[in-house]
Amino acid sequence: MSRLSVFVHSWIPDELRARLESRFDVDSHDVFADGLLESEPLKERVGGSAGVLLLGAYVGAEIFEASAGTLRVVANIAVGVDNIDVDAATRNGVLVTNTPGVLDAPVADMSMALVLAVGRRLAEGDRYVRAGRFRTFPFSLLWSADIGGETLGIIGLGRIGKRVASRAQSFGMKVCYHNRNRLPDDEAAALGVEWRSLSDLLAEARYVVLLCPLTPETHHLIGAPELARMRSDAFLINVARGPVVHEQALVEALRKEEIAGAALDVYEFEPKVEPALWEMNNVVLTPHIASATRTTRLAMIDLAARNLEAALTGGDVPTPVNPEVLRRSS
Repeated sequence: MSRLSVFVHSWIPDELRARLESRFDVDSHDVFADGLLESEPLKERVGGSAGVLLLGAYVGAEIFEASAGTLRVVANIAVGVDNIDVDAATRNGVLVTNTPGVLDAPVADMSMALVLAVGRRLAEGDRYVRAGRFRTFPFSLLWSADIGGETLGIIGLGRIGKRVASRAQSFGMKVCYHNRNRLPDDEAAALGVEWRSLSDLLAEARYVVLLCPLTPETHHLIGAPELARMRSDAFLINVARGPVVHEQALVEALRKEEIAGAALDVYEFEPKVEPALWEMNNVVLTPHIASATRTTRLAMIDLAARNLEAALTGGDVPTPVNPEVLRRSS
């Protein structure tokens, strides 16, 4: 009996590779060594595969249509699935899965790390010392913003956002949030957070943290009008997805000192970064590493693999994104 084929578009640890190879014929592309595949080469590699373990690359309708009848599951190594045309997958009977839960704590930690880094000017201080400029101790050196007593505004108060709220409160911050759907009053009270309209949150918060998913509604959610609404001493922190922010509008707002600074872990045209941001001392830049602890990244890959294995062997799929495909096939 022939074995099913899977395509791994990711780095995976040796023990996981051995596990997959014991059950499937495995073709792989190491994105860390060789970069993301574009649409055409990705379509060629996916062709004939029953499952794909996916990191980073975009899987569009043309790939699902070309693989119809063969491809059964795309297991994404991420929580967000904006890199997958889920509607096209569903139309073609392909299950999509993701990796929620396992990265909540480290992303919340990173959110607060970026709040501290941009507010307390940590990157500037690091560069100052490395440049050999720390020869005296002037009293006014790198004066920075307070954290405790300030208001943190969270746009997207889901699992991660709730953990950020808890961490921020431990620093003595007041927390407000904006979601399209408000939390029940008793849940918000238990979390110690207050709902604001987007406009009011932007006008009130000293620190604005983006944690919302990327959808057609949130694309360029923060553009020139929204940045103009923010306080002139406010900081924007993006650990969501790059296109939630209109990057050129952010550059202009920073140049005009409409806001005080920004901390970005994600970028609109990732991995490309707007060069103007490199030159700005009031901007902290990190390379999409919010979930990048060793434990978390290995857990994400393992969960994605378990999704793929279950989908191809008839087991219970841990985290389906479009479970209607499972119901349709049962």
